[in-house]
Amino acid sequence: MITDKLPAFHPCLGVKGLFREVSRGVAERYNAPEIERKWQLQWEADELYRVDTATDRPKWYALDMFPYTSGDLHIGHWYNYAPSDAHARYKRMRGFAVMKPIGFDAFGLPAENAAIRNGIPPALYTMRNIHRMREQFRSTGVGFDWSRELATCLPSYYRWTQWLFLQFYKAGLAYRALAPANWCPSCQTVLANEQVVEGRCERCESAVTKRYLNQWFFQITRYADELLNFDGLDWPERVRVMQTNWIGRSEGVEIVFRTEGGSELPVFTTRPDTIFGVTFLALAPEHPRVPELTTSEHQQEVQAYIETTRGETEIERQAIGREKTGVFTGTWAINPLTGQRVPIWVADYVLPTYGTGAVMGVPAHDERDFEFAARFGLPVRVVIAPPNWQGQTLESAYAGEGTIVNSGQFDGLTSPRAREVISAYIEQHHLGTRCVRYRLRDWLVSRQRYWGAPIPIIYCDRCGIQAVPEEQLPVRLPLDVEFRPTGESPLRLSKTFLPTTCPACGGPATRETDTMDTFVDSAWYFLRFCSPHESARPFDPEQVAFWMPVDQYIGGIEHATMHLLYARFVTKALRDLGYVKVDEPFRRLFTQGLVLSGGFKMSKSRGNVVNPDDFVKTLGADTVRAYLMFLGPWDQGGDWNDRGIMGIHRFLSRVWRLVLDTHERDAPAGSAPEIEQEIRRLTHRTIKRATEDIERFRFNTMIAGLMELTNALARLVSESSGVVGTPSWKEAVRSLLLLLAPVTPHLAEELWSRLGLPYSIHQQSWPGYDESLIAEPMMTIVVQVNGKMRDRLVVPAGTSGAEIEALALDRARVRRAITGATISNIVYVPNRLVNIITGP
Repeated sequence: MITDKLPAFHPCLGVKGLFREVSRGVAERYNAPEIERKWQLQWEADELYRVDTATDRPKWYALDMFPYTSGDLHIGHWYNYAPSDAHARYKRMRGFAVMKPIGFDAFGLPAENAAIRNGIPPALYTMRNIHRMREQFRSTGVGFDWSRELATCLPSYYRWTQWLFLQFYKAGLAYRALAPANWCPSCQTVLANEQVVEGRCERCESAVTKRYLNQWFFQITRYADELLNFDGLDWPERVRVMQTNWIGRSEGVEIVFRTEGGSELPVFTTRPDTIFGVTFLALAPEHPRVPELTTSEHQQEVQAYIETTRGETEIERQAIGREKTGVFTGTWAINPLTGQRVPIWVADYVLPTYGTGAVMGVPAHDERDFEFAARFGLPVRVVIAPPNWQGQTLESAYAGEGTIVNSGQFDGLTSPRAREVISAYIEQHHLGTRCVRYRLRDWLVSRQRYWGAPIPIIYCDRCGIQAVPEEQLPVRLPLDVEFRPTGESPLRLSKTFLPTTCPACGGPATRETDTMDTFVDSAWYFLRFCSPHESARPFDPEQVAFWMPVDQYIGGIEHATMHLLYARFVTKALRDLGYVKVDEPFRRLFTQGLVLSGGFKMSKSRGNVVNPDDFVKTLGADTVRAYLMFLGPWDQGGDWNDRGIMGIHRFLSRVWRLVLDTHERDAPAGSAPEIEQEIRRLTHRTIKRATEDIERFRFNTMIAGLMELTNALARLVSESSGVVGTPSWKEAVRSLLLLLAPVTPHLAEELWSRLGLPYSIHQQSWPGYDESLIAEPMMTIVVQVNGKMRDRLVVPAGTSGAEIEALALDRARVRRAITGATISNIVYVPNRLVNIITGP
């Protein structure tokens, strides 16, 4: 007999004794590479995964973040795409019309840098890589709809990226402004804030500096409040928090200080309750009023300080523990509520991107202000009493809540109440206004490089900035470009690109030579997938209405504050412009973990990079797929181990032998019905478990369940139980293959075909389960005290005698019957009764 309590199995250990070769002969060897290539060609010829809207099935748009054209699929790609494919295949078997497209994020710096290093055009480099990656993708067995393939570097795609820019420009969502920019001296390009990690370029890790340039921006800040709303989205809490913090909504008051000369200087604060504690004002070095406010005797010192801070990053300027620096401008302002003079300083810990770029220094209640005041000998005035404060000097800033002191008419208020009262007072007396500020900055989309979508703008000396007419799109990248590490776009040197004609007056003009950030390409590609071959418009509205939003989006959490935020913004903007009807691009989001090697992130410098192609050629793609899904929880990642993948290969070989060695056997006469029933129970419990696991992306526990079912079936073969060939056996084997189909599509297809079942297994329905077979069988136990029935217990079949005795003794009726008595014996008759005997 078999039970649900099977021996623990680990693939690395094998299953000794669970499966012996039977007398009918050993099955042929499992030749995975040969089988996989056969079925890949068959599926492609049959367009098995092609889908359209001419269906009565519910839609399921399954999308992975498309890959950059690096040239090779590494194990991280597999870890993203293989489990995602398993889930999409499962949804197809559940009756959904599944669209799972693939494309390539093909613009960007790496291709251009490779062109500089190797002397080959970026387009050639990129297309070679796409060809290589396309073949590698096919070898994984992922069920992409290849008829929808796109690449963002093709004019047929970036024409519509340029169209998107023009719609934003017409709507006032795209604008040009002189602004400080993050500059990577190695990549020779401007970086968005999100592309600077701890003061360094996210791609090459060079220290980032600042430059002032005319830049093109998308006004994402217009959607800041809406981007804080995640209603209806099934997204990881961590991603929501990251986006919320990045947007950084702050409610406060913009208070107008005036200089002694009478000019206004607005300052934003979230703590108006501390305004009586202001002892200085600090401006960011980039603040436009600094030159005007600096007196002649301080001008040289202030200018030198500004030059020094130009090379600092925002991360460096706000680093905890960094010594505060600054210079006095020589100018004083007046506190509008106290009338006191406060000096105006320039300090690099103040950022130009938050609030007004000016802060009121309250050393007693802000740690950074306290450190600054201590460094330069500025007064510290307490206006919120810390607990047990008796007027003594503070040793550090107190930033908590408390009772207002030293604040005139507001003394005695609690600090939360004071914030309300003082804010109202400021507004009533026209000293400022309540407002909301955001940490989020507008999206810088200008890049001073060649390999990107050209910004469709023309400059005319007579007419100014002009949009390229839509009928002239795409503005194509020229071929006659010269790459120089000068910081200027190579397009500035192109004689076939730069000169053009003004669309307004017909006179001579020049093109914009910046190209767009590649995140613009990926901010709308999910819409293009809905109708990728449209030539007269970016997408078919009817197709978009059918497929959008994406039902399941999968990719790395590192894109939380870049791609995912940009895609939401672009979708909302296109909605407001009337081009789409959805509010959000991705209904569900899953972020997978990382595959490590030896406990470390894989890198060439460590020499721990795993090349999946080597394993595909020897063990097969199904083994790699299953091993990656078995590593551990998908959202947490796991550590690659060669021994572990061999264990998975042995498991798949065991499935192979089990099916082929038994599929031609007939059921013997007089097979045991109780064993058949147990097989059915185990089969249906496995189906239920696998269904619940794959729905929640718990592939590791799903595969563990399939291993247990396989081991149980193998044991029955080895014990010659006489169950092989019975209806229960056939149901178990077919269910096993159907459950394996999303994980190991080639193996399941081959064995399904060997059983003579209809092509294709991937077009079959996911197996259902019978709740009555899943329910654990129960038994009723009579409870006696000295032979007299006192109660009944209903417990799961197989409950141990010790457990039943403990349950019986805990029953209220039994406790009353034995109160004051001594238990001399307990007699348990298995599966029938328990008798508690008291007395001598």
